[in-house]
Amino acid sequence: MPTLIQGNLRIDHTDDGAGPPVVLIHSSVSGNRQWRSLTEALKDSYRVLAINLFGYGETTTWPAATLQSLYAQAQLVLALCDQLQGPVHLVGHSFGGSVALKVAELLGTGVDRMVLLEPNPFHLLLHAGRADAYAEARALRDHVKCYGALGDWDKVAERFADYWLGDGSWTAMPEKRRTAFAESLPPNFHEWDAVMGEHATIDAWSRSPAETLVVSDPGTRHPIREIVDLFAAACPHWSFRTIAEGGHMAPLTRPDLINPIVREFLDGRRSGGQ
Repeated sequence: MPTLIQGNLRIDHTDDGAGPPVVLIHSSVSGNRQWRSLTEALKDSYRVLAINLFGYGETTTWPAATLQSLYAQAQLVLALCDQLQGPVHLVGHSFGGSVALKVAELLGTGVDRMVLLEPNPFHLLLHAGRADAYAEARALRDHVKCYGALGDWDKVAERFADYWLGDGSWTAMPEKRRTAFAESLPPNFHEWDAVMGEHATIDAWSRSPAETLVVSDPGTRHPIREIVDLFAAACPHWSFRTIAEGGHMAPLTRPDLINPIVREFLDGRRSGGQ
């Protein structure tokens, strides 16, 4: 994979196809490998760049003693966008959706279309007084922070997997998959600081000129449902799609559902609403 060097930053990414640029921003734990199927679905008409965020692949590891921010993660994407011509499209999943929102805030008209697949800017729940949903997200954060600091990544992985993939997912995983999953978790220790410590308001994000689509599963976890509801109320000019299958990890587990929705939106076509 190509690596962009900018100062002390190494930014690992893929680069496939030709046409208007689309930057894909992965979820926690996954890395840019999660986008292989979507890249194949887009590269006939788009230049598709799938970035690795801090600590994934060959991208620079985040310094342990420093609180991470969405601004810092966005700088990786901005550095990549600086190498491209014209406005870009963004696709972000979960934590990657929060990074995409920050990029759109910073780039303004430099972002044409943006697809947010169950984004997780949990700080919005606190600002909006959604106490129960915020407490649920904070409980997972506290578990990751506690046992991650102790180096017990298997204990982190069990709760993280069961929360996002479904109850019992950790027990059902083959041992090899468990090992790989636990080894991918350390970057998430810092990503919680980024999503919990962000200060941008939903009103500020609603003013982004990018045409925006939010995709979610109505049966997803409570904090994500509440975030989608907040965006639906604050951003009536955005588009919203629900998929009744796949859960939070549908971009990985059900690309057959997600990829056509992303392609239709980037192509400028509209399909059924929420």
